Amino acid sequence: PTVTSPCKILKCNSEFWAATSGSHHLGAEEAPEFCTALRAYAHCTRRTARTCRGDLAYHSAVHGIDDLMVQHNCSKDGPTSQPRLRTLPPGDSQERSDSPEICHYEKSFHKHSAAPNYTHCGLFGDPHLRTFTDTFQTCKVQGAWPLIDNNYLNVQVTNTPVLPGSSATATSKLTIIFKSFQECVDQKVYQAEMDELPAAFADGSKNGGDKHGANSLKITEKVSGQHIEIQAKYIGTTIVVRQVGRYLTFAVRMPEEVVNAVEDRDSQGLYLCLRGCPLNQQIDFQAFRSAQAAEGRARRKGPSLPAPPEAFTYESATAKCREKLPVEDLYFQSCVFDLLTTGDVNFMLAAYYAFEDVKMLHSNKDKLHLYERTRDLAPGNAAPSGHPQPLPALWVALLCLSQCWLGLL
Repeated sequence: PTVTSPCKILKCNSEFWAATSGSHHLGAEEAPEFCTALRAYAHCTRRTARTCRGDLAYHSAVHGIDDLMVQHNCSKDGPTSQPRLRTLPPGDSQERSDSPEICHYEKSFHKHSAAPNYTHCGLFGDPHLRTFTDTFQTCKVQGAWPLIDNNYLNVQVTNTPVLPGSSATATSKLTIIFKSFQECVDQKVYQAEMDELPAAFADGSKNGGDKHGANSLKITEKVSGQHIEIQAKYIGTTIVVRQVGRYLTFAVRMPEEVVNAVEDRDSQGLYLCLRGCPLNQQIDFQAFRSAQAAEGRARRKGPSLPAPPEAFTYESATAKCREKLPVEDLYFQSCVFDLLTTGDVNFMLAAYYAFEDVKMLHSNKDKLHLYERTRDLAPGNAAPSGHPQPLPALWVALLCLSQCWLGLL
């Protein structure tokens, strides 16, 4: 069954947007009406406070309301009835194509210096994480976790179990908060959940709001309900969100300068795209394969262990993943891992699209493929891109024997 969040902050956001759209174009006599809508917005957030305690969009709305109260000199006491709905007037910023130079990252931040160095982070599948430093990890991270948390935006994912009682999890909810930035964009919240991939921000808009550089932040729908792209030119950032099967994938291209723009560096410990998953949340591929082998032997002795639906063997999972991922890199290994743990063929597509996003977003084409390193390889000795090196048969046999011996111990 689809997981439905009891937090109704998106409803509060949309009601406020509908009530106040275009009010900034009106005269000072309309300020009381705006304050009425703002008080109604605050009242709505208080009603959903209990169910929204861990929701980034909720906390963003609460802080935003306080700021707007001060900016418009609104009293917290007064009427809260909703004013009449408005329509956007002609020439609104939704249609503007001009933007000040400061709202174009490459033109403003690096006008007199070298081109910025871009980095990539991605999260997909059960879930697998590729960090900004090209570290690849498979993690548990059940529940809500911050992917990105810097001076310009916050990204939080929520991972839920794929099967009841299973340790396999996948991303069921994604929240992205773009913070208000100078004359470019207002604060904007994007939120996606299973079976709901909107092509607009939570307030119904598709760009950065009412500031002069609003179009330096835009949402584009690539495939309805399956693939959206967010361009944040004012910070040189591109974000791709997909729904593959029932779950979400995330990929981002971001300049190093933006990645590292954090005021409190002590709080970066759980910033997954930068620091990776905590050790106690990481899953070892090799240990998992050993466990799968042991489980396979147990199944052959008797039907004591239940198989997941559409169960794959290691051989059938490998064959299936090779259909879309011919290079046996970590994306291929992730695909095999996910088919074995979930039995859901959509996870093969998630790995495939994750690699397609890497090809589009990664700035170093020599680092598209990543390969599993072992303790016998010196740091940095990954196989060359696109052409994994076959290991000598004797070395493989010895490794397998050693793994089996360790398993017996």
